[in-house]
Amino acid sequence: MANNKSAKKRNRQMIVRTARNRAIKSRVKTARKAALAAILTGDKELIAAKVAIYASTADKAANKNVIHKNAASRFKARIAASLAKTTAAPATA
Repeated sequence: MANNKSAKKRNRQMIVRTARNRAIKSRVKTARKAALAAILTGDKELIAAKVAIYASTADKAANKNVIHKNAASRFKARIAASLAKTTAAPATA
């Protein structure tokens, strides 16, 4: 438990920042779920919109230092790979 004035203020700040970071991470996860759901539907316009929102959300979280910039890049690369895998034409033998 904080005993002095500055430590008490630090605790208050930490509570606010933790809540903000949690909300931002949740927003990224929600955008990811929406993008993956859109990929499964196969609607190209919906996919483009949801993937763009996901990429933007991940970049914003990285700019706010909630997630690492390389993590945001990795998230975007994975969603792009998933998109490429599902939209690839089946090979004819």
